[in-house]
Amino acid sequence: MTDTPAAPKKTPLHARHLAHGAHMVSFAGWDMPVEYTGIADEHQAVRTRAGLFDVSHMGEIEIAGQDALAAVQRVSCNDASRLKVGQIHYSGLTTQAGTFVDDLLVYKMADDHFLMVVNASNATKDFAWIKDQIRDVGDAVAVDTSQRYALIALQGPVSLSVLQPLTGIDLSSMKYYWFAPGEVAGVRVTVSRTGYTGEDGFEVFVPPASAERVWNAILEAGRGAGVVPAGLGARDTLRLEAAMRLYGNDIDDTTTVLEADLGWIIGWNKADFLGADVLRRQKAEGIGRKLVGFEITERGIARHGYDVYVDGRKAGVVTSGTQTPFLKKAIGMAYVPTEAAVLGKELEVDVRGRRLRAVVVPLPFYKRPRS
Repeated sequence: MTDTPAAPKKTPLHARHLAHGAHMVSFAGWDMPVEYTGIADEHQAVRTRAGLFDVSHMGEIEIAGQDALAAVQRVSCNDASRLKVGQIHYSGLTTQAGTFVDDLLVYKMADDHFLMVVNASNATKDFAWIKDQIRDVGDAVAVDTSQRYALIALQGPVSLSVLQPLTGIDLSSMKYYWFAPGEVAGVRVTVSRTGYTGEDGFEVFVPPASAERVWNAILEAGRGAGVVPAGLGARDTLRLEAAMRLYGNDIDDTTTVLEADLGWIIGWNKADFLGADVLRRQKAEGIGRKLVGFEITERGIARHGYDVYVDGRKAGVVTSGTQTPFLKKAIGMAYVPTEAAVLGKELEVDVRGRRLRAVVVPLPFYKRPRS
């Protein structure tokens, strides 16, 4: 007798996706929209206007108590003591080896209360890891609050002008990686100026029962500005143009924070945290490999898992790669020996038996224009 696979979970917006004609796929245990009218069209909409994403599959873990800060400091590599109430930072949940359990955003809700937003595929694992690691910290408790939130992301250059009429929060004064409570379309929410696309935009934490109301209100408000629903396919090509790492591809429990070229998210001056000894040693002694960005200079597209060669020898694999709809280039990321991680270094990528020339280029591939 075999176990029947569990049916994919559905977000509170599942019916909306079907009504919009979305192509649905199973992702991290969820039935999610990969595209509506096409990945390239949705990608271009976000770069030039705005797209609306359902990211309610993401996990939320809250840590509260008198020693909440100490708990967050232990399990994550960035320095949460520098956060002010209402501020967010990007960080990593690190192992003792300085590698990634996950990457995440940390929100400081109050001096004794933090919210962590983690990847959907890792939410259960992350919660168990955090609970175990903070067991002896003191007055701090971790709670998986994922069921309390639907999460809607409006991303693109017209996001502010579309969302502002729906809320009393002064969005223009909200800095990047800050958040505020308030209302959107008459619903109590939390709005953060964050995203995973490389564009300006906002993420809205909504009670699940009110998710459709907020989703519909944003789409209606953005109709004249060309706002469209967008799926996970465009979210992936957008984040790659912005060189945002994807857990399971570009980072995982075999890659350290420094190897991933994310040293800026390490709180070097804070007290001990998981993996601190290894990362400090790597900083002092150097690393053997490093994540780089590259462009293919011939006709062809590098995909995840394709072999990468340096000076004729296999040196790694493509962690993420695509033909980008906006930049119109074949780009990718890969770990290569540190001595090859220099701008202009020529590489080769094996694309279906053909070794195509590539060159190391600066990251990110795309930077949004600053007004």
